Amino acid sequence: MIDSFFNIIAQGAAILNIELPPEGEAAFRTYYDFLKERGQNVNLTAISGAEDVARLHFLDSLVLLNTTVFKNTRIIDVGSGAGFPGLPLKIAEPSIDLTLLDSTGKRILFLSELCDKLNIDVTCLKARAEDAAHLPELREKYDIVISRAVARLNVLCEMCLPFVRIGGTFLAMKGIDSSEEVTEALSAIETLSAKVEEDYDYTIPGTDISHRVVRISKIEKTPDKYPRRFAKIQKAPL
Repeated sequence: MIDSFFNIIAQGAAILNIELPPEGEAAFRTYYDFLKERGQNVNLTAISGAEDVARLHFLDSLVLLNTTVFKNTRIIDVGSGAGFPGLPLKIAEPSIDLTLLDSTGKRILFLSELCDKLNIDVTCLKARAEDAAHLPELREKYDIVISRAVARLNVLCEMCLPFVRIGGTFLAMKGIDSSEEVTEALSAIETLSAKVEEDYDYTIPGTDISHRVVRISKIEKTPDKYPRRFAKIQKAPL
């Protein structure tokens, strides 16, 4: 029920030792209402219902705040979709300089309108990641790159790591059983001048659902030829 909606978020955040700002309740309610109103038309998420959205989208996104320091960082969310995980992080940590990147115009329009409703300053960019990563104003300019996309990690790394500055971090949200996928991606990660750090495993508060954040650090400049065209990435993953 909607009455328990923010209680779920607040209690879950407390379990995660995350302090939400005073304006958090109004922001999350506005987010949910707009998602419910527009979600079916734009094909944003298969998850519906206030309690499921609170746990499986909002809390699942907020967990990232426990994986590294987000305060006063520049972040890009690659393949933002309905804004997860980037927008919940911005609500919880307003100091974030956030860019939401998605290749679908309808989703970017939704995100732009949502940010207006939330009265928050976010850059909403319509572009394919493999194209945007070659733009000088975006390439290796971000402290943290985040993605909840469903692509295999070796593919995701090629599209995301070029955005990460040297010394920065790529956080890939994956299933708890992603060890084989990480192993498969080791060659790509090395080729892209990065290294795998310790995984962050967690259970979403109020559920028995466990996920993993794969943490990858950028150690040197990514070779200029990456990312390749998407057809080439798919045909011959690193």
